Amino acid sequence: MAGAIASGVVLALVVVSLLARRPFPSDRSPEGAYLRIAESVAQGQVRDMFPYLETDAQWAAFTIRDARAKACARIRSSYPKGQGGELLAAYAPLGDLPDGRDAFALLAQQKGFISQLRRDLSGVAKVDIQGERASVETVRGTRYPFRRRENGIWGLTLFSASLLAEAERASRDLSVVNASADDYDRASAPPP
Repeated sequence: MAGAIASGVVLALVVVSLLARRPFPSDRSPEGAYLRIAESVAQGQVRDMFPYLETDAQWAAFTIRDARAKACARIRSSYPKGQGGELLAAYAPLGDLPDGRDAFALLAQQKGFISQLRRDLSGVAKVDIQGERASVETVRGTRYPFRRRENGIWGLTLFSASLLAEAERASRDLSVVNASADDYDRASAPPP
């Protein structure tokens, strides 16, 4: 396992060094977007791949971060001392981050997105474009799905479903935290 990861990283570095000798294709092409993702993963700069995710995945990352931040704020302001510590421990790693890009980087590590990408960071063998969707096939045969974003940049869709599910979970959790916080606020209010 460790050998496979190491060989993947070495292969990625070779690909990146070869690509450094020629200009990248435009990020308005699926190949250009894929190569920028490969470079960011190879360099350990996961945040740099965020612009090359599809729009829904980006919005999901911002939603996750914002919902977790609001939940943390309500727990800190409304829950009685000794209550909500486990929730804070679970929500704060994402809620205390500056923005969605950072939330994506943390989730990418936690959920294994980066490991999944590192398994095959090889060169581009071919690109199939069908309207607003494209597939980048690597030399090793892995296919990466992309969708053209509103700004013309192609965004990877590989992690969208997972991020959208996590955003829904974070929003539901926030509703539960808010309901509990409202109850705590009412209970601690002085009688009329």
